Parts: sequence; C-alpha cells; structure tokens
Amino acid sequence: MHTRTVRKKCGVLRMSIVLVVLLVILAVLCAVSAAVGSAGYTIVEILQRTFEEGSNPVKVIVLNLRLPRILLAVLIGASLSSSGALLQSVMRNPLADPGTIGVSAGAATAASTILLLIPGMTGSLPLFAFAGAALACFLIYSMAWKGGVDPTRIILSGVAINSVLGAYTSLLQLLNSDSLSGVLAFMNGSLSGKSWYQFKTLAVYCIIGLILSFFCIKSANALQLGDEMAKSLGVKVNASRIFLSAVSAFLAASTVAVAGMIGFVGLVVPHIARLLVGSDYKAMLPVSIVLGADILLLADTIGRTIVPGMEIPVGIVMAVCGGPFFLYMLRKKGGNYGN
Repeated sequence: MHTRTVRKKCGVLRMSIVLVVLLVILAVLCAVSAAVGSAGYTIVEILQRTFEEGSNPVKVIVLNLRLPRILLAVLIGASLSSSGALLQSVMRNPLADPGTIGVSAGAATAASTILLLIPGMTGSLPLFAFAGAALACFLIYSMAWKGGVDPTRIILSGVAINSVLGAYTSLLQLLNSDSLSGVLAFMNGSLSGKSWYQFKTLAVYCIIGLILSFFCIKSANALQLGDEMAKSLGVKVNASRIFLSAVSAFLAASTVAVAGMIGFVGLVVPHIARLLVGSDYKAMLPVSIVLGADILLLADTIGRTIVPGMEIPVGIVMAVCGGPFFLYMLRKKGGNYGN
C-alpha cells in the first residue's frame, strides 16, 4: 500500500511538472506568435502600444488579427488532441484518430456540401459538421455491430466510410470546380483570415467538448485494458464506446467546421503525452490537451512566417512535420504500445 501511494504521488508530481512546463511554453509561443509576422513588433512594443488609449496600428493588428488566430490555434489543438486520445482508448489502437476512421471525413463532407451547394447556411456550419460526424459514427458502428462492438471492426468500417465519403467530396468538388477557392483552403486546414467571430463560435463547442472529455477518463482507462477487464470493473463497454466516440466526434467536428481538415494532431500528440506521463488518462488527457495547443500554435506560427510574403496552411505544416515524426515513433517503439 505504501509503495502504491508513493507511485501515485510521484505520478501526480510528474504530471504537474510536465503541465507547468507545457503551459510556460504555451505562454512563450503566444507572445512570439503575437510579435512575428509581416509587420514585426517586439514584445515590449506590443505590451506598450496594445494598452494605450485610442487606436494605433499595433493594437489593430495584434488584437483584431493575431490574437483571435492564436486563441483559435490553442482551442483547435486542444480539441483535436483530446479527440484523438479518446478514440485511441475506444479502439485500443494507437493509429486511431478522427482522420483515420472517418469522423473528420463525415464532418468535412457535410461542411463541403454546405459551402458548395447551400452557401447561405454557412453560419450553421458547426452544427452541420457535427451532424456529418455523428452520421459517420452511426454508419461506422452500424457496420461494426455484431452482438457488440469490436475495435477491429470499427477501424475497418471507419476506413471504408472514410473512402466513400472522400470519393463523394472529390466528386462534389469536381462538379463545382468554379467555387473551389474557399473549399480548397478548408480541405487543407487553415486559420488564415479567422476573426473573433470564429473564435466565439468555436469556443462554445470546444469548451463543452473538453469538459465532457474529462468525464470520459474513467471509461477510457477501463477500455484500454480490454473488454473483459472493463466489464469486471463495472463499465458498460458498448455504451462507454458510443459515448466516448460521440464526444470525440463532437470535438473533431467543431474544429473541422471552423478550420477545415487538420491531420496528425490527434494521432501524434497522445503518443508524446504517453511518453511524458504514461497511459493513465488522468494525467495523459490534460497533458495531451495542453501539448496539442502548443504544437498547433507552433505549426501555425511557422506556416505564416517561414516563407516571407506567403502563408502555408497549418494543415500542410502538420502533415509535413507529423508524418515523418509518426514514422520515427513507429520505428523507435517497434510497434509496442503497451502501457
């Protein structure tokens, strides 16, 4: 009992240290992201001019252009990381994330349909995106259900749904090739031109989703032990899988509706969090949330500053950096993702 108590205290201390470090990094990244850009300012200049009375160029650029974008990146990174972490528990598979099993594809399909066919309803995009993600989840679980839900069948069903929805979205773009400018930015995942309106819209959905994700911690820990062990702990396995998947879909759909398709965040970040604090979701989930915010904000800052006069969508930056990093992790761990 004494050894278990010591381990628990060490785990809490480790999580606290990691969270503090990640939060400090996040604060530094926010300051740097606010300072860099086509109109570069020092952090001291930003602090001085932003709080001056009246309007000035620094205040306009920082408060109206850069700050909402920074906060959006933080929210989206946190939401996608939480979504991926929950799905990996549901599937008991480290390769699961909203993009690989069709949840993001469902949201993107619904959003693309609205953007191309019913542009007058763009204001309700988050609701339609969630409906698309929920429909994709329903189809995946319907195809995977056979006296219960097996993680392998869910993944295979998700791959099939992902393929079909991707084909539909491609056909939709082909038939509406004259209206693709906004959709292409959407499919690449971009925070360019986002304002306080998008932040306020996303904040409502993401805060609700992130709060719900913390209620999933007990079930997530049980599910990753296997169905039999989870049942012996009193967890209703099928109901828990459906609830965790719904929360994950809600978080992913919210981000897709505002920023488009951004991959690899929900796939890679939970892996890094496990390396830092272990696989217990009491520590891993909060660390994933803050780390996801760090990584996406860094990727967006790189994308808008690395090439002068040109902005690279954050989805492309994540794909370029996330793919090789994930392959490196696969080789380093040799396919062993145990606790």
